[in-house]
Amino acid sequence: MTTQPPTTEMIWRAVARDRATLVELLDGLPESAWDTASLCDGWRVRDVVAHLVLATRVTVGALVVNLVRARGNADRMIRDTAIRHAERTPTARLLAELRSTVDSRAIPVGTTPLDRLMDLLVHGQDLAVPLGIERVMPADAARWSLERVWTMGAPFHAPTRLAGYTLTATDTGWTAGAGPAAITGTAGELLLVVTGRIEPERHRQPLQGH
Repeated sequence: MTTQPPTTEMIWRAVARDRATLVELLDGLPESAWDTASLCDGWRVRDVVAHLVLATRVTVGALVVNLVRARGNADRMIRDTAIRHAERTPTARLLAELRSTVDSRAIPVGTTPLDRLMDLLVHGQDLAVPLGIERVMPADAARWSLERVWTMGAPFHAPTRLAGYTLTATDTGWTAGAGPAAITGTAGELLLVVTGRIEPERHRQPLQGH
């Protein structure tokens, strides 16, 4: 099932709201919490925050330089630039930088505003879950992001990776896939499934008629 696409203005408002609430979540955390391992392999909380900050600052020139530095590996480039920025930026300043991005509408070349929203929603969980903090995703924003991931191909390849499943969001009615096993959950939970943060078996249920 496809969903009615949101307007660009709706997406940017959701981005600003999510950034603002993420700043609130991080503000007041003890220094030690910033070094907690996130759900992103090899990234601490501060590294994920640095990545979210840098996503608003990408220029073509910097992209080329950092891609060469990473020997053409885009994933390595994203990881290394985030870690370098986190290492050289004190915690208070890193939080201030994130706060300054709340109303930013800058996007890296080759991406969309919806990619920025999806990135924020997923990375917000990458931070909150290991810190033991509940962070509920807004249902509409999660649904838009879920549809984006399902249809975007790389890097998640969700339809191929989840070919054996039918996915249904219990809070929005979003559905996708036609496999013999069912995965049900909120749109936010399904977003974590399609981006590889939650194993499908955690939400797997028998599918009637199969």
